[in-house]
Amino acid sequence: MILLSSVVQQSVGSKRGREPSIDLLQAFVEHWKGITHYYIETTDENTPAKKTDIPWRLKQMLDILVYEEQQQAAVGEAGPCLEYLLQHKILETLCTLGKAEYPPGMRQQVFQFFSRVLAQVQHPLLHYLSVHRPVQKLLRLGGTVPGSVTEKEEVQLTTVLCSKIQQDPELLAYILEGKKIVARKKACGEPDALPKDTASRRDKDCSHDDAPARPQQDGEPCGTQALNNPLLAETEELDGRTAESNLITSLLGLCRSKKSRVALKAQENLLLLVSTASPAAATYLAQSSPCCHAIVRHLCQLYRSMPAFLDPADIAALEGISWRLPSAPSDEASFPGKEALAAFLGWFDYCDHLITEAHMVVADALAKAVAEKLFVETLQPQLLHVSEPSILTSTALLTAMLRQLRSPALLREAVTFLLGTDRQPEAPGDKPCALYAYLIGHCDHLSDEISIATLRLFEELLQKPHEGIIRSLVLRNLEGRPYVARGSPEPESYEDTLDLEEDPYFTDSFLDSGFQPRAKPRPAPATSYDGKTAVTEIVNSFLCLVPEEAKTSAFLEETGYDTYVHDAYGLFQECSSRVAPWGWPQTLIPLDLHEPERPFFEGHFLRVLFDRMSRILDQPYSLNLQVTSVLSRLALFPHPHIHEYLLDPYISLAPGCRSLFSVLVRVIGDLMQRIQRVPQFPGKLLLVRRQLTGQAPGEQLDHQTLLQGVVVLEEFCKELAAIAFVKFPPNGPLQNVSPAPEGQV
Repeated sequence: MILLSSVVQQSVGSKRGREPSIDLLQAFVEHWKGITHYYIETTDENTPAKKTDIPWRLKQMLDILVYEEQQQAAVGEAGPCLEYLLQHKILETLCTLGKAEYPPGMRQQVFQFFSRVLAQVQHPLLHYLSVHRPVQKLLRLGGTVPGSVTEKEEVQLTTVLCSKIQQDPELLAYILEGKKIVARKKACGEPDALPKDTASRRDKDCSHDDAPARPQQDGEPCGTQALNNPLLAETEELDGRTAESNLITSLLGLCRSKKSRVALKAQENLLLLVSTASPAAATYLAQSSPCCHAIVRHLCQLYRSMPAFLDPADIAALEGISWRLPSAPSDEASFPGKEALAAFLGWFDYCDHLITEAHMVVADALAKAVAEKLFVETLQPQLLHVSEPSILTSTALLTAMLRQLRSPALLREAVTFLLGTDRQPEAPGDKPCALYAYLIGHCDHLSDEISIATLRLFEELLQKPHEGIIRSLVLRNLEGRPYVARGSPEPESYEDTLDLEEDPYFTDSFLDSGFQPRAKPRPAPATSYDGKTAVTEIVNSFLCLVPEEAKTSAFLEETGYDTYVHDAYGLFQECSSRVAPWGWPQTLIPLDLHEPERPFFEGHFLRVLFDRMSRILDQPYSLNLQVTSVLSRLALFPHPHIHEYLLDPYISLAPGCRSLFSVLVRVIGDLMQRIQRVPQFPGKLLLVRRQLTGQAPGEQLDHQTLLQGVVVLEEFCKELAAIAFVKFPPNGPLQNVSPAPEGQV
């Protein structure tokens, strides 16, 4: 045997330059002959490959290739050993030996040799047909059996390939499909990016057809013919089928490995691959390969592997699941289906990340596949189901997915799926898209749990950076300010906007019950430069809306209005930065007083919220919290129409219109009538507040739902006042006005 060290010593004194030492080639051929002779001389078919001299000889061949390249004077030229490797199709032969898995463990040795050669030899190799074709075949050998013993070696090879592709994205064409993508690139006028020396070498290596490689006949080392014996006979054909994206399918198989490190590395490699793909390769991945459909198929399989019914609280508890750490946190309470849920959310997060990072063509195709297979075919039937547990589980899962969703392409598909594409103003009798209509109905469902879950879904949707969401739900119905009465002067105060004598709630008996409208606030200053009501008037209107006999927060050492201002300021800044790219107007467009009034409909979404708000005194505490939370999210949007309609009590509403403030006024009217029928109302109300804050035992009281609703109402009015406060003035919410004591500004 010829050791590499002796060969290196002998070659030191040899002539350097373009005429390399013959000793290296002789040693290289000798080691290759040693491998092929093994198959002639061996009689023990059960000896593992690692106990033969094959691994050592492969290591020597690798070292010779690396050393030869280091001694090359001309950069980019292939040395005689590399020439021999390519011309004699050694990689093809090794791939055949790996496929035969003889001796046992030979496949692992072949994977390792391919990985090391591609990683350590700097000369471009993957353009050669005698290299990228056996690479394709070897990739097809791996990943065919889940839990394969060669998973570690397979992921090492894919890592090397993806690293090479990152350096030269054009290589993906050869590793995926070779001839087909190159032909498509030429048809599109794209360069194939083959170096001259590489192109000539490829011509020298083999013709451009896809005929299977066969052992070299002339100049072939002794022993190669032994590879054709019946024991090792393996076809080199592609089994009559197209070699579709072998690297992709191999990576997808490895992504499902039970070994977390293998799966994570495969996911990183796939992510790198789709992000560096050339336009032609990206088009092939999106249109001609199983890449997108295989990714989404696995996502749907994970969804179906979860229990049919899950508690929404358990789903919400699994926050922070990511594809890099898909396991459920061990410190969280266990529940049936926890691991399956974590696996699904982790893979969904990975799909979202892939869409974010991938080439635009691949991203759009993958997003559409997720929308079609997961949203429409899998989720929608459950959302439209008559079974309440099915509706509850699917709504909570959809909310969890929206919480994780970051990619613009997938968000666009999700918005279309949930809200449809219609952006025209709504009418009371129209029929929105089927799913949107069902979701609106679920907000007012007989099951409070379903209503809460659906309202959470909409609240999560409102926090996404997509203008179509707020436009579809609210803004399309407010365009042109049809909610404002035409031809009437701008109101100057709260009393001018509410004619109490005409309100059915404000009857003589109601006024006799002790409720009197508050004295007119301090005279409002002239309207601001943009025509909006002064912020102090708005804040006072909300803070003073709930009468003193229905307030209890002052009796407890709790966070008051100032805390709401602090929280609202942070939320408003976050919302403002999210909507900044949308180019919303800063001020209201003056009304054309001569324009005839058109019927105003607040839209299906605001209608159901206002209806829910009008029943705040009769609904469960948790449902009231969710309704007010969604309305607060809406009020934070810095659009002048939203602010005017939801937060300005002084607008003159068109006939038949209602606003958030008018709904609250009617709730207060109802409250003052019902207070008279509750004995010891102030004491019971204070006790309920203590119960809600954990300061008193949670004993059941008469009128408990009503009392809890009053507490929510008081806090909601303070929250709306804080939101109005931080939204004005527009250029620096906290510069010109400071928070006032509780109850007034």
